Amino acid sequence: MQKIEAIIRQEKFDLVRDALATIGVKFFTLKSVKGFGLQKGETHIYRGHSYGSDYIARLQLDIIVTDDIADEVIETIMKSARSGEVGDGKIMTYALDKVYRIRNGELNEAAL
Repeated sequence: MQKIEAIIRQEKFDLVRDALATIGVKFFTLKSVKGFGLQKGETHIYRGHSYGSDYIARLQLDIIVTDDIADEVIETIMKSARSGEVGDGKIMTYALDKVYRIRNGELNEAAL
């Protein structure tokens, strides 16, 4: 079992969500996050005035999958989230020992 964390551009979310659905990913969690990286902030325009932000708004998807589909999930995210510009995001993976479903105590694959 693996946990995949993907930090992506907000405008790419619909593409990523739809691509994940086509390969059978039924569940993930989503968080709004802010970060700082090579892009060094963003400039926003609000009511005709521009202002800068030191941090960049992104979305973080947390996806738990079995080992056999982890590589396919990663490739799907990379293809659908890529714009080719600085700031496209990051993907991290973590090995999981156990996953439990709280409602009925199911374990690992059954819990997904």
